[in-house]
Amino acid sequence: MKRARDSGVHAIVTSSLNYEEGLAALRLSHKYEGYVYVALGLEPTKLDSEDVDAVRRLITAHRREIVAIGEVGLDYYWVREEALRELQKRLFLDWLSLAEELSLPVVVHSRSAGKYAVQIVLKSGYRRVLMHAYDGRVGWAQKAAKEGVYFSIPTSVWHSRQKQKLVKALPLESLMVETDSPVLSPIRGRRNEPANLIYAVRKIAEIKGVPPEEVAEITTKNALELFGIRLKT
Repeated sequence: MKRARDSGVHAIVTSSLNYEEGLAALRLSHKYEGYVYVALGLEPTKLDSEDVDAVRRLITAHRREIVAIGEVGLDYYWVREEALRELQKRLFLDWLSLAEELSLPVVVHSRSAGKYAVQIVLKSGYRRVLMHAYDGRVGWAQKAAKEGVYFSIPTSVWHSRQKQKLVKALPLESLMVETDSPVLSPIRGRRNEPANLIYAVRKIAEIKGVPPEEVAEITTKNALELFGIRLKT
């Protein structure tokens, strides 16, 4: 936390992937109130109805303490069976409906399923959406961005050609930055952490040909608006 503050990170949104992680994230947000914020979700590989119901109850019970639902979405990297992928799609639509019902944004996981996740988001009609670490084609990202969907650029943009293409194709007004700690490090093989966020800011600035301060200002504004966060001065 100290390294994050020292590097200029104004706030952290941590996304949970299951019920237990959600409880831990809530405890962390209480410990670092006004600095750590929580999104409660369930990783798309968890398809058991009991897991889904437990996380749904957790979200509803803590609606006033969280800033988003997520991570939720699709994962075609680990889930290969067509029947299970169809179940993922139905559950994803259910999460989007719950988010709209509770007036919360959604943080979307879409590993190896970017096109299909975007299609579902656009079909749902709900636009308070952040595509996290999107690994799909630029064309689908552009369609979603035109509809108001945000894309979060991880620190791996430092070496990822796909992420660099995404930055080049999308306007700053559609972007945010993330680390996805402890993975997607700007330095291959090293454990990632929030303090490394500056790497994403600098690389986006380089690609866009603008000062890092401009990238930081716009991506921060986007995040504060989507998540409804007011920074403590």
